[in-house]
Amino acid sequence: MTTTLGATAPASGAGAHPWRDELIEVVRAVSGGLLFGVPLLFTMEVWWTGSHTTGLQMLFVLAMLFVPLLVLNSTEGFRSSRDVRLRDAAADSIESMAIGIVVTALVLVLLREITVGSPLGIALGKVLYEAVPFCLGIGVARHFLHGGRDGGTDDDEGSGGGTDDSSALHADLADLGATTIGATFIALSIAPTDEVPMIASAMTPAWLLLVMAASLVCSYAIVFVAGFAGQEGRQGQQGPLQHPLTETIVCYLVALVVAAFLLWLFQRGQRPAEDLLTRVIVLGLPATVGGAAGRLAL
Repeated sequence: MTTTLGATAPASGAGAHPWRDELIEVVRAVSGGLLFGVPLLFTMEVWWTGSHTTGLQMLFVLAMLFVPLLVLNSTEGFRSSRDVRLRDAAADSIESMAIGIVVTALVLVLLREITVGSPLGIALGKVLYEAVPFCLGIGVARHFLHGGRDGGTDDDEGSGGGTDDSSALHADLADLGATTIGATFIALSIAPTDEVPMIASAMTPAWLLLVMAASLVCSYAIVFVAGFAGQEGRQGQQGPLQHPLTETIVCYLVALVVAAFLLWLFQRGQRPAEDLLTRVIVLGLPATVGGAAGRLAL
């Protein structure tokens, strides 16, 4: 683990709460992986490639993945402080690979692409190939710490007390618009494919509730926990939709509407309401991640 956190940062509580800081950085790593790798998690060609991978090929992929991760962790990485020593960057690269592999496996289980009956070799191959973009996303997670809506927040705060209502309304509309754009950007490449109906066909009602819960948790973690740009300003925003829980739920509903529209646009919906709802919830997962990314871009 990187231990370059100095004693000169009492405001962040780095020294006082090392486990909390480490947990936030892991959440940031997972969030960066989702933002970067979620489209490929819905790609059957990658599933099939992983299903026909030998052990030697898996080792080769792992070795080749370590090199760019080492470079990324030396420049960006997922920690708030940059690794300046090769040893720290190498340790974080190994941790990035471990986080990417574990979370990718969990997502594939969530999508029912890996089940209890899946052969171990096939499951490992799928996880490893899907983990490549996920791990690269972890490697650039620190990049999302920069920028954000801080400038706009400062302007709003300095504009006077008479514009609180209009500022809150503007923030609400901006969040809804950014969610719509981000959700469309990510889900647009997934909606026309066969992956959504394939995944939906394996879903049970209980599993759909799990997918919905995972979507909400991912959205909340990306925007309000991972420590990306503008998080403090976003948590301090005033308005009916600006409370973290309210914003997360409303933006998830917006992502579901976007998913439903895209499925209709590409004629991927079906007459039975149950089938359409299942596909909407499945596509709603990447749409929600895209919506969170859109809000980060504000």
